[in-house]
Formats: sequence, C-alpha cells, structure tokens
Amino acid sequence: MSPLSYGLGSRFNETYFVHFADAVNYITIAKDAYAIIDPHNYMRYNDPSQQPFSGSVIGNSSDPTAATTKQFQQFWSELARRFVHNPKVIFGINNEPHDMPTELVLKNNQAAIDGIRAVGARQLILAPGNAWTGGHSWTEKSGPTGEYAPSSEVMNKLFDPISNTALDIHEYLDIDFSGSHDECAQPGPSNLAALTAWLKKNKLKAIISEFGGGNNQNCIDMLNEMLEYIAANDEYIGWVVWAAGPFWGTASPCCGPSTGSLEPGGVTVNGTPNAFETVWPAALKPNIPVKGGHRVSNFLRD
Repeated sequence: MSPLSYGLGSRFNETYFVHFADAVNYITIAKDAYAIIDPHNYMRYNDPSQQPFSGSVIGNSSDPTAATTKQFQQFWSELARRFVHNPKVIFGINNEPHDMPTELVLKNNQAAIDGIRAVGARQLILAPGNAWTGGHSWTEKSGPTGEYAPSSEVMNKLFDPISNTALDIHEYLDIDFSGSHDECAQPGPSNLAALTAWLKKNKLKAIISEFGGGNNQNCIDMLNEMLEYIAANDEYIGWVVWAAGPFWGTASPCCGPSTGSLEPGGVTVNGTPNAFETVWPAALKPNIPVKGGHRVSNFLRD
C-alpha cells in the first residue's frame, strides 16, 4: 500500500489500492460479509525480505531508518478515510507485533485509533498486543531475556472516544503456538484463562482473530473445546479461523502439510481432503452462533 519509494504515510500506490478496494468491496458489498483489513507486517516497515523478523520497528526513535508513529497514524487516517462509509470493514491495526517495547505497541495502537477516529470512521478497530498478540502470553513478559512488559500491563490504557475497539488475539493450538505443526497440544481454555480474567477485570472485549488446528481428530476435539469456551465467555465478540482463499492451492496456511486450506473443493499437498472437508464441518461450522434460526456470520480469514 505504501511502497518504500513513498515511505509509510498517506500516499498510496493507487494501482495497488484499486485492486485492494475491489477485493474489499466484493467481500463486503457483493457478499455482504465483514472484511478485516490489516497491515500484515508485524509492526515493522522498510524491509519485507525476511518477515516476520526483518524491517525496522515502527516508532523506534533510535533507528534512523524506522518509520515514525506519526507516519503510521497518517497511514491509518488515509486508509480509514477511504472506507469511512463501509460499515462492514473492520480495521486491524497491525499483525502480530513482537520483540519490541510493549509501551511502543501501545503508542502505535493509540496513534492508529486517533487517526481512524479523526476522519470520522466509526467501525470496529482491533488492537494487538505484544508477543505475537498471543492470548496464552497476554499476562507474560516477552523478548529474549523477558525485557518487554506483558501486554496486560499497558493495553488497558487504550482510549477510543466511541468505545468501539476490541483486543486482537491469536491462539494456535500446537506445541509452540505457531500454527506450524499438525498436532494440537495446547488447550485453548486453560491458556486463555488469564486473558479472560484480565478482560473481565478491565471490562474489555477481544476477538480471537487468528487460530487453527491440524487435520486430525485430536485437533478437531480441541478446536471444539476452545470455541465452546469462547462462546461461554462474553468477553469474546467472535473468532476468525486461519485460513481460506483460492490462492493457497494445496499449500497449507496452517498446521502442517496434511491440513490444507479451508477453501471448498481443495485438497492437501498429499491429495487428501483438506480442512474444509474435515475440520470445517466437524469443529468450526457447528460453533457458529445461531440467532433467530440463522447462523450469525463469524469470520473466515483469507
């Protein structure tokens, strides 16, 4: 959206934006669904070559090559302005900040909220925490030596003048919470318990905006368990499963090569039924809330 030749800010690559807006409008207008739009760059800018680790941390004043928090705010003001009249668009501030001061995550989040609201946009905003915005790690220090404060210490300081911001949480069920393994080993309810208590105490809401499990019965059972937990706790306003879309092909965006995507009609790299044929009907679709006899749309991340 903001190419390196322009720098981060309010000037966009308009050719790219036309295609981006076409996709968002197709989802939100043609399909009457919600679209979460987020800069998927781990709160970094200027070097996408080896993400999630490359690039300068946005707002890092000790790095002369880093984009500033003000530039980040300008970017969000412009993006929100362009979708200000589309109520189906949800603004995800940034994907999975990590290995940076938690206070800087807060500062960048607040700047984005201020920029979005300044142009009159009233849609839902999703604000991430530090440490890959993990639910399991929300109350824990992060960084190589534990030098960064827990998200729980600062994210209750966010201010939205219209109170329409939720915390943006990711929670995979494999051994290291990365979503890169076939087997599930981390139970959602117990790993989300501390976050849930914190949300309740601070009267805040969250969405599990990225999660997943492998294509096997153990993961199906554990996904069911986590989604039932989310439904039982009003602190959570919804969930978004990773991932679908026609561009994945047989590649697996989540949870090992035998999982495949959640795209109808697809197969795994091994030629076996993909997650849409197995995990979706067994663990995901049954947990979509029902209201007035109709399933309420949750979100399928593309």
